[in-house]
Amino acid sequence: MLRQSLLQLKAARSMSTATKTSLKIGLIPADGVGKEVIPAAQQAIAALGSDIPKPEFIPLIAGFETFTRTGVALPEETVQILKEECDCALFGSVSSPSKKVVGYSSPIVALRKELDLYANVRPVLSVAPTPEETPAVDLVVVRENTECLYIKQEQSSNGPNGREARATRLITERASSRIGKMAFELALHRPAKQVTIIHKSNVLSVTDGLFRETVRAVPLGAEGRYDGVKILEQLVDSAVYKLFRDPREFDVMVAPNLYGDILSDAAAALVGSLGLVPSVNAGDNFVMGEPVHGSAPDIAGKNIANPIASIRSAALMLRHMGYAKGADRIDAAVDTVVREGQFATPDVGGKSTTQEVVDAITRLI
Repeated sequence: MLRQSLLQLKAARSMSTATKTSLKIGLIPADGVGKEVIPAAQQAIAALGSDIPKPEFIPLIAGFETFTRTGVALPEETVQILKEECDCALFGSVSSPSKKVVGYSSPIVALRKELDLYANVRPVLSVAPTPEETPAVDLVVVRENTECLYIKQEQSSNGPNGREARATRLITERASSRIGKMAFELALHRPAKQVTIIHKSNVLSVTDGLFRETVRAVPLGAEGRYDGVKILEQLVDSAVYKLFRDPREFDVMVAPNLYGDILSDAAAALVGSLGLVPSVNAGDNFVMGEPVHGSAPDIAGKNIANPIASIRSAALMLRHMGYAKGADRIDAAVDTVVREGQFATPDVGGKSTTQEVVDAITRLI
């Protein structure tokens, strides 16, 4: 299961935290409901007591609202504090505009690059009882976090057919290899032991072809470590179709940045809400939890945002750092609240407030 595999992955990366007396956690609520769900995750972590080093929460700023106030979406001070003072971080949500705004670029994309958080690990798991005809979901999307179209190299010009827009897509052997290794490591500790490479190399034979070939080559240099892991492939369009037909076909899905983003959001629909799905942005030396949902400006400030994705992201973050006992307590509390259904926000059919769900979880922690 993912809980065990993240712990194993942490051990493999030698992120030793055994001697720590405090845990410095950067908090970046950013925009919209991030200001409500990051405090929820903070409360869950604080409820753990002695199962983790004493948490010290460091508030930091970033986001579109920061940009409108200061002209900078990701202040250099935020990056410096994360690098020099923090052991890990939690990021809320960002309200990136759909139209071009001169001088603005997404701070979460920039943070992933600045901290070399090359893997976005997004587990999607059914917890609440599902109708008999609905397949249970237990899969992980492993999304390459630093390349693809998200390098944001776009140009526009006038041509014979009017305005033209072009975007550069970057896929490298190095990035593809290390995201492939992340996927295989996760698969080693899951029951199905299966990695599905998502690509579109029948059309994008150079870029997706390199991604596909490089990920397939990962076991060849691992001296038999991944011999028990089955390797499958799926074109991204048919993967979406199969995902909705029967998600049980998938275990660990590894994909370039754009495909992974779309697939993980689509998979969230299978378990009821984006508000339930967590993620971590992981590198070799730092980890940042991030709920999958967006800033949800339509409900921001109404105290009805689902805090579960943020709280689960905090658990994933702690687990990746080696604090399995604390992460287990958070996960168990969330599972109980979801299964019982007494406290649930409107996105999953309930009538509870954000704080009521948080209080129910922290009581169980």
